[in-house]
Amino acid sequence: MKTSIYLETSIISYLTARPSADQVTAACQKVTEAWWEKRRKEYALFTSPLVITEVSAGDPEAAARRLEVLRSIPQLHATDSARQLVEILIASGALPYKARADALHIAIATVHRVDYLLTWNCRHIDNPATKPLIRATCEKEGHMCSEICTPLEMMEVQQNGK
Repeated sequence: MKTSIYLETSIISYLTARPSADQVTAACQKVTEAWWEKRRKEYALFTSPLVITEVSAGDPEAAARRLEVLRSIPQLHATDSARQLVEILIASGALPYKARADALHIAIATVHRVDYLLTWNCRHIDNPATKPLIRATCEKEGHMCSEICTPLEMMEVQQNGK
């Protein structure tokens, strides 16, 4: 059985966007493209209706590119358990109320026991200050939190794992 990865919206956005003029964003785009081309087939990929909704917004041409990438990727749905975990993540202070959608990404991946949550969202999801709180809250509720990381980290996992 393949290791599983939940693709959060930022991954699809970075993968399909025009090259950025910002050097850091452009580098993240390149890493995402490299991971997608070289490593994605090693994993069981998943997304969610939330990701579909988020990538559908904005410029219709860009949205069509994002949706095309997700066309064949199975979707994990927000269960009652996931919705409850969202409320607990926010009530515990692990994430602010304004990051409710981010909490839902984490909850969906976690309750479906996905191994990794792949993201470039470092404000609320892959943040060194919030990750320990997120993990502790999930564990307190009886869930093993999906490991939250970026494509750069996943490239390293694979390189060191061989």
